[in-house]
Amino acid sequence: MTNKNTNRIEQIAREDLVMFINACLACTGQKEFYDDAYGQRVSIDFLHDYILGNYRLLYARTLAAGINHFNQAEIILKLLATGKDTRPEHRQEEGALIAYALNALPPQRAWGVLQQLRQRKINNRRSRAIARDYLSMRRDMSFDAVKYRAKVRAIATHAHLKLQGELGIFLFRNWKQNSYSTQLFEQFRQAHYSAEAIYNLPFTIAEGFAVKHKVPRDVFLSRIQQQMTLGEKLRLQGAAERTETDINVDFGRLPLTKLALYILSLPWETRQHQRDILHQALERSARLALKKAPLKLGKVAAVLDCSYSSSGSSEKRRRPLGVAMATHYLLQAAAREYQAFWTVPVEDSLQVTARGQTDLATPLLAALESRADLVVIISDGCENDPPNGAAEVLRVYRNKLDPCRRTSIIHCNPVFNSDDFSLRTLSQFVPTVGLRDAEDLPTMLNFARFAEGSAPLSELETYLAERVQQLITN
Repeated sequence: MTNKNTNRIEQIAREDLVMFINACLACTGQKEFYDDAYGQRVSIDFLHDYILGNYRLLYARTLAAGINHFNQAEIILKLLATGKDTRPEHRQEEGALIAYALNALPPQRAWGVLQQLRQRKINNRRSRAIARDYLSMRRDMSFDAVKYRAKVRAIATHAHLKLQGELGIFLFRNWKQNSYSTQLFEQFRQAHYSAEAIYNLPFTIAEGFAVKHKVPRDVFLSRIQQQMTLGEKLRLQGAAERTETDINVDFGRLPLTKLALYILSLPWETRQHQRDILHQALERSARLALKKAPLKLGKVAAVLDCSYSSSGSSEKRRRPLGVAMATHYLLQAAAREYQAFWTVPVEDSLQVTARGQTDLATPLLAALESRADLVVIISDGCENDPPNGAAEVLRVYRNKLDPCRRTSIIHCNPVFNSDDFSLRTLSQFVPTVGLRDAEDLPTMLNFARFAEGSAPLSELETYLAERVQQLITN
């Protein structure tokens, strides 16, 4: 085989992997503004099967690339379903990656992954070992057994697990015995008879008992708060207001993108009235995100898309706009000097709404004129006012004004395009990377050199191998 053919094969492999990782960063199999959920799921499933069949080792290592939870779950399931195809020298690494990724998932999603082993009829030795080890790694298995009782029972049955102590009795021999020595199991038993006992249970379980015992909603919400997660408190803010119940939420502890999405769901008047509180919460959340993934930047300009398409879909309400707002606060915290340019100018980023056509060219020109070291564009890439306006600006800027690439430009797209299995790009002159959450931006800036096409396959392979070692050795 000639060097020319070898180089072409490596180029195709690199393009395939970059396309797949980008898809796994943005796609969640849900409806988008321009695409329905069915098309999203068909496209991403095809990509998974294609990469798994042709690049199994790199497919597994994608678990370490910072992809979203939806695609991590799919990779885990597909690897477990095809374990016989794993090469002996890669089996240990693949198993360690699966175990790490599963344990890193939110509990409800991890239990869902294990439950899907039963639904997809995956029941080999490795899948049973993964399920067994996951149960043994849980810090509070009694809590999980109560909160995810049906799932844990289904998984234990499917994987033929031997359960220790009262766990098996609680799951399989019904709860109607005289008493349990495990405190939470005993509280669950008592909650069937006593309304007072429900306040010691996980919120989602206690909620059902509250209905059974006819506890008034406002009384229940005010007393169960110590058992609620931050996400549950956030989700129930509207219900609490309707029942005139105060739910104390430390907004600054919420993940940055989730906080931005919550703020965007508030009425304009509420955002204006609580402006200082919400602004400070976003700043604090951004600082916490940067502690987990440090990022120090110089002079930065952001082009932020708030056109109507950033309103998202019924399944992902305001998701692109929420990512843009969260990225705005993250970059502001990370940069020495920062300017934001929205497609529809706003005086206060907290008051931004999804409206109007997509004019990226105008804010992009302003961002480039600021002479920033880094320009970050957050957009779904569907510009129509005028069409391809930003592409032309970028072509002229790269060819005529900045051929030496003194200014780094990166396009972050939070939306997967199911028609061609990729992300819509703005221009061949700037890299496009997927961005599910603003908190992933430090990782994406590092990955951008592969999306740009200048880095060879060997460098991408080394990058993934290093990330694998960082994960499984920590």
